[in-house]
Amino acid sequence: MKELLDRSKNIVICAHVNPDGDAIGSSLAMKHYFERKGKKATVIVPNVFPDFLKWLPGADNILVHTKQDVQAKAVIEAADLVVVCDLNQSGRLANMEEDILASKAPRILIDHHLDPDMEFCRHIVSEPAMCATGEVICQLFTDMGEMDDISEKEAVCLYTAMMCDTGAFSFNSNRPVIYEHISRLLSHGIDKDLIYRNVFWTASEARLRLQGYLLYVNMKVLYNRHAAIITLTNEERRRFKVKNGDTEGIVNIPLTMLGTKLSIFINEDTEHPGTMKLSLRSVGDFPCDQMASRFFGGGGHKNASGGRLQCSMQETVEKVKEAIEYYADLLK
Repeated sequence: MKELLDRSKNIVICAHVNPDGDAIGSSLAMKHYFERKGKKATVIVPNVFPDFLKWLPGADNILVHTKQDVQAKAVIEAADLVVVCDLNQSGRLANMEEDILASKAPRILIDHHLDPDMEFCRHIVSEPAMCATGEVICQLFTDMGEMDDISEKEAVCLYTAMMCDTGAFSFNSNRPVIYEHISRLLSHGIDKDLIYRNVFWTASEARLRLQGYLLYVNMKVLYNRHAAIITLTNEERRRFKVKNGDTEGIVNIPLTMLGTKLSIFINEDTEHPGTMKLSLRSVGDFPCDQMASRFFGGGGHKNASGGRLQCSMQETVEKVKEAIEYYADLLK
């Protein structure tokens, strides 16, 4: 792995559709790593990423495929290495999958999701037990003897990746080694309190009003199933002047209700009207990943997963209720 990274000169780094904090943070960490080594590195993502991540160092140079497809295609064609971060199947590249698969450059996959596609990349670093792809990179840097030499930019991006994928270390973060990595990142001069504020304490007025509306009007609580469903249509987005990233974390709020085991947020896709995006969160042993795979064509982790459906909001809600009933015994 180290030899392949060292001999490459022009690298493309890409992440999954609807990139989150782990996808952006881990991708940018790799970008800064390569640039520190004197190489050219470009991060390309399938579509727009949340505004609350745009403060990250290097974020202003990320190419968005849906907006810069011609430029992105040319950069991919010129690459001599493709590094894929935070996804396990090529289909999660969405609109840029074709360009990545057409590239003749070797591909490296760095990820922490279950069941990686072993045919997708020549080299795979997959650690499903780890809390985030950011942690996988921390361990990879440690194994390569690079961890003591990383820059503050790399440390900021890696900490953000792990923080975002664990809800500020409130779930999937009990392993002691996570905090050993954090200790080493802190030694590089990062301000973890500032990172937390930049990600979680930057809500717009529209976000606060939307949150109140969704909880008061659009949240349906299934008391006998210890579950909650929240919906958001594009018409409601326009009414509240919702910007990219304003809905981040809303799916977690119902889990603060005593006894709630499952929360599902149904969000109409802004770029593809009629497509419903589903975010699933759970506590304890409830398998969100199994539900997402069986009913919503998705997947993810046991307590945090996602999926999509091509149907109306009403039909999606009925499908969600059907899924909840299927798992009724686990939701008692």
